[in-house]
Amino acid sequence: MSEYQYYEFQVIDRPLDRRAQDALRSISSRARITATSFTNHYEWGDFKGDPSKLMERWFDLHLYLANWGTRRLMMRLPKRFLSQADIDAFLREIDWAEAWISGDHLIVDIHREEEPEDDWDDGSGHLAALAPLRADVISGDLRLFYLLWLTAVEEELVPDDEAEPLPGIGPLTGALEAFAGFFGIDADLVAAAAESGNGDAALSKDALREGLAAISARKKTELLLRVAEDDAHVAAELRRRILPRRTGSAPRRTAAHLRRRAQEIGEERERAEARRREAERRQKTKEAEKTRRARLDALKRRGAGVWREIEEEIGRRNASGYDRAVNLLADLEALAAEEGNQHDFCSRLAAIRARHETKAKLIERLSRLGQSGGK
Repeated sequence: MSEYQYYEFQVIDRPLDRRAQDALRSISSRARITATSFTNHYEWGDFKGDPSKLMERWFDLHLYLANWGTRRLMMRLPKRFLSQADIDAFLREIDWAEAWISGDHLIVDIHREEEPEDDWDDGSGHLAALAPLRADVISGDLRLFYLLWLTAVEEELVPDDEAEPLPGIGPLTGALEAFAGFFGIDADLVAAAAESGNGDAALSKDALREGLAAISARKKTELLLRVAEDDAHVAAELRRRILPRRTGSAPRRTAAHLRRRAQEIGEERERAEARRREAERRQKTKEAEKTRRARLDALKRRGAGVWREIEEEIGRRNASGYDRAVNLLADLEALAAEEGNQHDFCSRLAAIRARHETKAKLIERLSRLGQSGGK
C-alpha cells in the first residue's frame, strides 16, 4: 500500500443529532458515522472536509495518522477550564502545536511529522487510548502540555538553564504514555521527567467529604442543577475545586538536567539490554551444548551401525541424504576427538571419500568437516 490516511473524530459532551450526521454524510459517503463518532480511512484520494472546521462545529477529539509519518491530535476544551495563558509557558518554543478560541471553546491542535514506521498501523485504537487526556486537562492536569514541552527539550530548542514548567510528570497515566508513544517522544527523556511529580495527587474520602462540605449551599444547588441538565463537566469542576493542584512546590529541574538524566537512563537501558542479550546467549549456548551432548551420547550407544546409516543416506543420492550423512560424520568426528581415536575416524572418512569420489556434491559437503577429515 503506497498511501494510507486515517481520520477519527469523537464527540464527548453532546451527541450528534440527525441533522449533524446528515451534514457529515454529505462530506463522506463511506465514513462510519454514529451519534458520537466519525471514522474513515483513505488508500487513495483525500478527505474532503476541514478537520479544524469540524472540530469547531461538532467534535471534541480528532486523531489523524498517515503512513508517511504524519500524526495529529486535536482537542476541543471548554475555555472556562483552560485558557491560552494556561498553556503558553509550555508551547512557546513549539511550532507543531497551536491553540485558538472558537466560541466557548479552546481548540488545541498538535501536528507532528515522524519517520514512517516499519510496522503497519491502521490508526484504530489510538484515539480510545488518548481520549482520557481531555478529561484530565479539564480537571486541571496539564501534564499533556509538559510532554509537548519535552519535545522542544529533545530537539534542543529550550535553553539549558530553563526550568521545567511543572515539577515533573510522574507517575504517568496510561493515556500520557500513549500520547508519548503516538508522537514518538524520546522514551528516556519521558522517564527522566517522570522521576519527579505528584501526578497521583488525591484525597482520602474524609478529606474529599470535608472539601465538599466547604462548598456553599448555593453553589451546591447550582452544581446539582447542572447535573440534572446533563452537564458533562460538573465532576471535573469539583475535582478542580477540591483536589490538590498539580503545580506543587517541589524544586524545578532544568532542561540540561533532564537531558543529562535521559542520557544516563538511556545508557543504563543499553547496559541492561546488553546484560539481557548476554544472558540469553549463554542460555542458548548451554541448551545447545546440552542438546549436542545428548545427541553424541545417543550416537555412541548406536555403535558401528551409524556407519551403515551414513552409507544408506549417501545411497539416496540427493541433497537431504548427503546433509544427514555429513551431519552424522561431524558428530562422529567430535566423538573421535573426545576419545582420542581421530586416526580411526580419518581412515573411515578417507575410505568414504574414495568410494564416492564421483559424487561431486557429496565431496563438496565432506570438505566442510574438520581439517582431520579433509586429509
